[in-house]
Amino acid sequence: MTARLASGLWVSAYLQRLQMEGIAVYIAARGDTTAGAVMVKCATMDGRAACHERVLDLSTGGRRWEKVAEGSEEEIDGLLARSRSRDPDLWVVEVEDRMGRHLLDDPSLQD
Repeated sequence: MTARLASGLWVSAYLQRLQMEGIAVYIAARGDTTAGAVMVKCATMDGRAACHERVLDLSTGGRRWEKVAEGSEEEIDGLLARSRSRDPDLWVVEVEDRMGRHLLDDPSLQD
């Protein structure tokens, strides 16, 4: 069994990595520092956004990031609010980038 990186530590590393690329990012909601799930909203500054969530990859047994929703920023905010109301330990990270960069596929951010 592989040890997973604590959520708070992963979020801190993610923020630093995005900031190194000049991508605006902030924590919209803090979750459990050890085991809270993380959702990432990526807003493209034109009223649109996407929401990404880490899911179990059944083919490898590991975890991967998947886009779970895309739409108006208002729709994505509603999705995140509903998710947070069901799971108060959920982290919500907001990324703002006109090109839609979120770096979730960056190997340095895998745990």
